[in-house]
Amino acid sequence: MLSARRDCELCGKRGYYCLDLKPDLVKCEIVDVKFAVECNTALVSRQYVDMSRIRIEGLLATFPKLVGIGKQHTYVETDSVRYVYQPMESLYLLLVTNKQSNILEDRETLQLLSKIVPEYVPSLDEEGICRMAFELIFAFDEVISLGHKENVTIAQVKQYVEMESHEERLHKRIMESKINDTKDHMKRKANEIEKSKIERGRSDKGNFVPSMPSMGSSRFDISDTNSSMGGGMKINSSGFGPSVDADIFKPKARVTSTAVPSKGGMQLGKSTKTNQFLESLRAEGEVIVEDVAPGPVRSEAAIAPIYSDPIMVGVEEKLVVVLRKDGGLENLEVQGNMSLVVQKEEHAFIRVQVESGANKLFNFKTHPNIDKNLYSDKNILGLKDPSRPFPTGNPLGILRWRMQNKQESLVPLNINCWPSVSGGESYVNIEYEASRAFDLQNTVIQIPLPALRDVPTVNQVDGEWRYDSRNSLLEWTITLIDNSNRSGSMEFVVPAADPNSFFPIDVKFTSNKTFCDMKVGSVVECQSGNTVKFGRRTQLVVDSYQVV
Repeated sequence: MLSARRDCELCGKRGYYCLDLKPDLVKCEIVDVKFAVECNTALVSRQYVDMSRIRIEGLLATFPKLVGIGKQHTYVETDSVRYVYQPMESLYLLLVTNKQSNILEDRETLQLLSKIVPEYVPSLDEEGICRMAFELIFAFDEVISLGHKENVTIAQVKQYVEMESHEERLHKRIMESKINDTKDHMKRKANEIEKSKIERGRSDKGNFVPSMPSMGSSRFDISDTNSSMGGGMKINSSGFGPSVDADIFKPKARVTSTAVPSKGGMQLGKSTKTNQFLESLRAEGEVIVEDVAPGPVRSEAAIAPIYSDPIMVGVEEKLVVVLRKDGGLENLEVQGNMSLVVQKEEHAFIRVQVESGANKLFNFKTHPNIDKNLYSDKNILGLKDPSRPFPTGNPLGILRWRMQNKQESLVPLNINCWPSVSGGESYVNIEYEASRAFDLQNTVIQIPLPALRDVPTVNQVDGEWRYDSRNSLLEWTITLIDNSNRSGSMEFVVPAADPNSFFPIDVKFTSNKTFCDMKVGSVVECQSGNTVKFGRRTQLVVDSYQVV
């Protein structure tokens, strides 16, 4: 570890001392590796034997006195140690060994270290050395092990230093899985508490019967058979329904009543005091689903998405694929739909010009109100009666298509799973191969697992993974599959299990490209023939994608 800056004993200049001691002094070992400047300041020091700090400082203080100016020697000796050094601009790369070590091996070690240092510190100045101190220490450890030189190259050293620790990555995955499970448990408990509060509020509201001395009609028959809070409320067959609790809270027709509700009575709705536990979850980015009191039902137009363009044309395909676990395709089905959303009636008198390719494998069907002859002759989607407008506000499907095939080459994503049992454990290797015809987003491969006590051990994975302990699923996620990663694999280990227990495998993904070569060229007005601004949305989604 890097110590604090301190004054040099010779010149007073401040510098870094790096001291990291290791035990077991062995004959012919490298004792110390350090950078030094002429003023006796250690920049980076790495020890491979058990040495005290006083001993190290003493050896370092002796070295400048032994190095003569203008001499071409690469080593000097004292009664107990040998200094093997190499000047590097204003610095020295120094090996301190005992006198029984092989000087030729020490020279080879020094030369390898001198080639590694510029890989991490091109400038070879004091500031650069101190900034990359830990990277240099890690590289030194790959070259020297327990005081002896390892048979490695510069490329191997860089590769070893950059490699990630599997144990560290596995530990992080386990911690993330535990955190996610804890958050899920917290959300379930929070929702249960909120639901219980709402149920208590409903029951209290259902037991409260306000006085209604005057009603416009005899739709209610109220009898107090038990108490004034009376469970004796009855609703006749001409009323709102047989269930009091379910009916009282529904919106009712306006009635005239002289009864004035009490200000202190119970009211539906959220309390002014918000649950602090739910707020803390929201602050962490979690989505909390709360039960709300029933309100007026909004129409579809009220909840329809709002688009910035006056006209939106959407092309969506749903994909159904069944792959066999031993290889081959069992079924591939594509169902497509082109929908039209017109925002205002002034833009509703339009026609849609479609550009399509060969599409020999597809069967097309237009909406009953669409002019089929116009579409077959000119690839234009328009109403049979041009004087009629398209409906506004809601999406309207104007064209559908379907394709069913068993050509394996058409499958956008192939999944191969190879479970094998060895030594009381099941080793599962699973790989994907994606077609170059599609770039896939948010790919999730769900592998069912047998009941486990512990998190499965993932030895290798291209992408991310998560263990769903509640559903006993291992989710393999690849954010984007494109030309840079058309194939990938994952290997994990679980206790010995039946190979069939890892099937069926479910796959989900989306893509901005569809199977059917169908595009919208333009949208024109029926009367004037002027083009109208419109937006496009194209998406391929998975309805069902399984390996069985």
